[in-house]
Amino acid sequence: MGKKMNFKRICCLILSLALITVVFASCTKTKEEVKTTQPLETQDVSSAEKTEKADETKSDKTDKKSNETEADDMNHPKVLVTMKEGGKFTIELYPEYAPKTVENFLKLVNDGFYNGLTFHRVYAGFMAQGGDPEGTGMGGSKDKIYGEFPANGFSQNTLSHTRGVISMARSQENNSASSQFFICYSDGCTQLDGEYAAFGKVIEGMDVVDSFCDREMQYNSFGEKASPVEPIYIDTMVQL
Repeated sequence: MGKKMNFKRICCLILSLALITVVFASCTKTKEEVKTTQPLETQDVSSAEKTEKADETKSDKTDKKSNETEADDMNHPKVLVTMKEGGKFTIELYPEYAPKTVENFLKLVNDGFYNGLTFHRVYAGFMAQGGDPEGTGMGGSKDKIYGEFPANGFSQNTLSHTRGVISMARSQENNSASSQFFICYSDGCTQLDGEYAAFGKVIEGMDVVDSFCDREMQYNSFGEKASPVEPIYIDTMVQL
């Protein structure tokens, strides 16, 4: 009887130890499983995803900006003006305001018409005028163009004559412009709005245009002290 009781106790003890081992093993496995799914790993994956999305967004914005720049370059041709004594400035042209004027200007630029010509009239605080092959304000290119401005029935041109804006010079006749142009020094030139064909703007190097005013001036045939004593030569004008 006593031996049977001891045998049962031993069996119960072995069974209990086995159960404890199973439970302990289960708990240990659960802890290991939890350890492999800590937030740190999840955060790393999430951060990588966020970085990837951010890079994609940045790339999209870069592509969009690049496309906008390409479209801007296509719609707004640019001309680099290099002066004989040094200095450069860039003019951006706006065909949406004056398409035929821009077309004529670019044709003259690409034909090399302006190379070696001067800014023959420099009126401080008002404008600098150039593009006359005679250098007197009386000359021009062979072809006259239609005056693209409201006073001539061309309402599309609403570009205001503010500082840096380039516009076509002309006589009293509306359709007399050819090659002469002027660049505005101040917003005071807005008095010319609607009367002249503004068609672009100096977007870089306006300080070079400003420096023309530092030259010594003499009176011109119009009674203005606006004719440079020493000619201000254009070396080249090139479409970019």
